[in-house]
Amino acid sequence: MKRILNISTFLLFCCITALFAVPRAEYPRPQFERASWVNLNGEWTCSFDFGGSGMERGFYKSKGFDKKITVPFCPESKLSGIGYTDFINHFWYQRSISIPQEWDGKNILLNFGAVYYKSEVYIDGVLANRHFGGTSSFSVDITDFVKPGQTHSLVVYVESDVRGAKQPAGKQNLQYESYACNYTRTTGIWQTVWMEAVHSEGVQSVQILTDIDQQQIVVRPRFYKELGGKFQVILKDNGKVVASQTVTACSLSSVVLPVRKMKTWSPENPFLYDLEYKVLDKNGIVVDEVKAYAGMRKVHIEGNKVFLNNQPYYQRLVLDQGFYPDGIWTAPSDTALKRDIILAMEAGFNGARLHQKVFEERFYYWADKLGYLTWGEASSWGMDCNDVETARNFITEWCEIVQRDRNHPSLLIWTPTNEQFWPDRVQYPRMMNDLYNLTKMIDPTRPFHGTSGGVHIATDIWTIHNYEQNPAELKKQLYNDGKLFVTPKWEIQLMPKNIGFNGLKYTDQYRFLEYKKDMPYLVDEFGGIKWNPVQQMESAQNISWGYGEPPRSLEEFYARLKGQVDVVLSLSNDIWGYCYTQLTDVEQEQNGIYYYDRTPKFDMKRIHAIFSKTPESKN
Repeated sequence: MKRILNISTFLLFCCITALFAVPRAEYPRPQFERASWVNLNGEWTCSFDFGGSGMERGFYKSKGFDKKITVPFCPESKLSGIGYTDFINHFWYQRSISIPQEWDGKNILLNFGAVYYKSEVYIDGVLANRHFGGTSSFSVDITDFVKPGQTHSLVVYVESDVRGAKQPAGKQNLQYESYACNYTRTTGIWQTVWMEAVHSEGVQSVQILTDIDQQQIVVRPRFYKELGGKFQVILKDNGKVVASQTVTACSLSSVVLPVRKMKTWSPENPFLYDLEYKVLDKNGIVVDEVKAYAGMRKVHIEGNKVFLNNQPYYQRLVLDQGFYPDGIWTAPSDTALKRDIILAMEAGFNGARLHQKVFEERFYYWADKLGYLTWGEASSWGMDCNDVETARNFITEWCEIVQRDRNHPSLLIWTPTNEQFWPDRVQYPRMMNDLYNLTKMIDPTRPFHGTSGGVHIATDIWTIHNYEQNPAELKKQLYNDGKLFVTPKWEIQLMPKNIGFNGLKYTDQYRFLEYKKDMPYLVDEFGGIKWNPVQQMESAQNISWGYGEPPRSLEEFYARLKGQVDVVLSLSNDIWGYCYTQLTDVEQEQNGIYYYDRTPKFDMKRIHAIFSKTPESKN
């Protein structure tokens, strides 16, 4: 009886613990991790503000609203506890924050993984920060607004106007209901919120440059203040120190670490070195310590091929949109992020194009750990690229994205925009050239891919999208009479008549590039084969969406899929990689390899046999 009671008590304890557990409790920034931090996810109070009158009503001074929401899940999601899916233009959050007494004397940073779109942060009714950008991370120094050992009211106000065309929306639906390849919107906080304590001389950020040719790692730090201290970097291989260097704690300093018996990072061997950053004050006392990691790898272009670690590397990518049935843009757990990568690898892919969404850093962490290639993309759909204010909003956010994610070895290519087909003669070329130049200044180590499958202005890679379903016709469209097909007819029809687009001859202050086989050419969207086991039912036809006519049987699906992939592989002398649409179904779009809930649709052995083939094994 006593044993039964103990078991019952234990199970009750587990249930209570799970009920009150902090969602997404893992450290959100694994490549720059401090020990002293507080996770602010969990229950917040909130209020809708449909009339945009909350400021007049003093919401910024609130000590609690009438509704509750679970952060970091957006109010449109089921996991938030709200599930309101109509347009939300104004929304307010509130919670109390308690500042640990031991943080006295340090700078206190309030960090947001991402808040869509414009946000204002108030502490006890006083404005502490304003941020523009729905997918980039930001920090707020709240030291002057709080006191250690005391509790304060934190209020976050968010604005979003996805239909205003001045902010990037990605695949967020611009109509009331989801349709075609547009889905449920995300408003407000959708990534982890946390606080950390940092010494005033602490390290603010680092850039890691892995030089495999010279067998060295170069670390370029930035500090909050420079008061004559020291900066130490320690490199470890499975716990063993392999290199260490100490320099003056100055943002002009670069730390160069030789890496003897170097181990490179690749999908075949995703080896990661551990890094430790330490800041020592004038007395030699460690005042700041950060844990990080690095992968020794190099990506560059030679001719029409992408090279990884100085070898041509064929990319077999899958389109991943990062939507979840219960969390929308936010994965329900860290395990779910990892699982998506494992599912893609089990399907035969060696990487993903992360499509129209900036994925959280934990996804890149698992990609780094598991050896999974990624392309970083912004949520560019929905914005008017010809508008100057829109370009200003987008460029700022993009620069923050590049700076945040540039140290991840799994990330190979930058792609800010997708399918831009309607540029004007001045502002769009200006924006794309600015993006190219700024990206190269922030991160000179990766190829820049200006717009996926659209009008190429300034780019290191040429891509097209082609959803022709018949494999034989697909081959004709991709490669005809010894020439690569660079401009699908439907793109030409979308272009203004005053731009010579057939041969991309147009030149002015900026130019539209002409493909001359001097850069890699990839088919970075194709396939999209619609398959729904109940698609023969009329009711299912009304809600499902995909490209082209669906196959009439599973065997026809496999034959079409194999035929399309074999066509692309057969052209590997000219086409150096692909991206198949897509990893999972997303709401009504039903062309995934997996269902929306991540269960498999197909015989995964057969799927793996198709997508794991390389140009060398295509026959």
